[in-house]
Amino acid sequence: MRAAGNWHRTRVILEPGLSGSASLQVGVDDTAKALHSGDVEVLGSPRVVALAEEASIAAVAGALPPGQTTVGMRFQLDHLAPAAIGATVTADATLEKVEGRRLTFTVSINDERGLVACGKVTRVVVETDRFLDKSR
Repeated sequence: MRAAGNWHRTRVILEPGLSGSASLQVGVDDTAKALHSGDVEVLGSPRVVALAEEASIAAVAGALPPGQTTVGMRFQLDHLAPAAIGATVTADATLEKVEGRRLTFTVSINDERGLVACGKVTRVVVETDRFLDKSR
């Protein structure tokens, strides 16, 4: 049993190459205007980040032992092109690097016309209960 102070010693057994994806049909609630990140009705950057996170979570789904999860740490994304309401956007994430508990994913988000965004997402493996205890 681990001591309560050793939550940072969560053991990670993941290998690079795991991949996942997530898709979204852009709706009014996904726009920059609705998300208060701009005043245009196209896919908002906060929703791009969320979709990239969703794909990275899908990449490691089922690969972590019970009681562990990942949490977002860093997002380095370039939002390169607009995606209109009604467009289907798909985020693809590939686990590129495992450094202890830190997982770095390469992500790309595309719609029917091509690349919408790309970059890196870093997530950290945590023990769910211990992580939640820190929020209380």
